[in-house]
Amino acid sequence: MLEEDFELALKVIIVGNGNVGKSSMIQRFCKGVYTSEYKKTIGVDFLEKHLRTHQEEIRLMVWDTAGQEEFDAITKAYYRGAQLCILVFSTVDRPSFDAIDSWKNKVYAEVGEITTVLVQNKIDLIDEAVINT
Repeated sequence: MLEEDFELALKVIIVGNGNVGKSSMIQRFCKGVYTSEYKKTIGVDFLEKHLRTHQEEIRLMVWDTAGQEEFDAITKAYYRGAQLCILVFSTVDRPSFDAIDSWKNKVYAEVGEITTVLVQNKIDLIDEAVINT
């Protein structure tokens, strides 16, 4: 498809603590593949997904950001221009849930209040959950 074939292009950023499954989640969404091996994202990774909904062509530019604080200076620069934020925490990692407000504040400080979605990841491990309803 050509660039002009898309009616809408959205920059989506995925944020949250390290090891909550952000990379695995977007690999599955964008490429249809899953790996359970943990590989730390260094800085930022980028994937695209093309969708067709209600007769409209949409290009999602999905930016997977590192969850470790040591990469804050790098990743914050990639927040700019984002139109959608996905905040991710892990079912089996209470600190990742507790950090959600901090991640949201970092994003909003950089790009303002944008559409934001909260995702609980690793729900296949619900028997080991450390988050209550």
